[in-house]
Amino acid sequence: MTDPVKAQNWVSQRVQPHLPQTKITSITVGNEIFKTNDQQLWSNLLPAMKTVYNALVNLGLDKQVTVTSAHSLDILDVSYPPSAGAFKQQFGEYLHAILDFHAQIKSPFLINAYPYFAYKDNSNEVPLDYVLFQPNQGMVDPATNLKYDNMLYAQVDAVYSAIKAMGHTDIEVRVSETGWPSKGDESEAGATPQNAGLYNGNLLKRIEEKQGTPAKPNVPIDIFVFALFNENLKPGPASERNYGLYYPNGTSVYNIGVQGYLPELVYSSDSTKNALSVSSTLLVLVITYLILAWQHVNLASEEEMDHKGKRYYCWR
Repeated sequence: MTDPVKAQNWVSQRVQPHLPQTKITSITVGNEIFKTNDQQLWSNLLPAMKTVYNALVNLGLDKQVTVTSAHSLDILDVSYPPSAGAFKQQFGEYLHAILDFHAQIKSPFLINAYPYFAYKDNSNEVPLDYVLFQPNQGMVDPATNLKYDNMLYAQVDAVYSAIKAMGHTDIEVRVSETGWPSKGDESEAGATPQNAGLYNGNLLKRIEEKQGTPAKPNVPIDIFVFALFNENLKPGPASERNYGLYYPNGTSVYNIGVQGYLPELVYSSDSTKNALSVSSTLLVLVITYLILAWQHVNLASEEEMDHKGKRYYCWR
């Protein structure tokens, strides 16, 4: 959507009324656009980001709310070792301009990173402890001599390296999605409640410690966890329906010791339960402003909030 009038109407109707009582931090324009084969979408991404940003400027909201887009880790052509990180060549011209825009407006580059996928596809080669933040011997980047004790940090630093290769060292990388499924098909190795609890529980501890990655030790890693609820209506393999901390009825899937962080789930009607049983999108975060005419919206918040019968919560 590149129409400035429609963009301003959307922001004034969907964002402005919720400020400041809701701390909305970001508007993501599209999600994993480069995973599609639609080059028209690729071309429209940056103009749409600029249009939304201009609408925020016109309404005086650009200092409160930033504009970005979430990308799949698949945009990387090289991710190992982290220092050799590089974007796929076919996305180069688009990403170069997008990165220039991020630098101009000082907004973060978002990546959806799932070490689970790497383990699932190579469970005989990838050490489980390495992807679950458990004690392990780790790996050392031969070019930088930096040691990595978990895969997520290595993935984030690979993105930093890819961005640097395009001439930028002034853009922060944030993880817009990460998580681990508690259940999967027989072919989906590692999808268990125990592993999901370890992944998310250990990740939370690192967030609390305000850790940075080996390449960016002074920049606390900013992560949004996927997801609060199991998405019981989501198509695909069983794992896709089992990333949540809660079942749709509000009972916990497993305990990772976050009772002090997560909201108490209280239901007052069957309609609330039904709303929660529909795909619950991300445990995140941000307002999604799709490039296409239809709109897929989540109000970004760093506080617990209710929205159309759903509760969203994120760890920061």
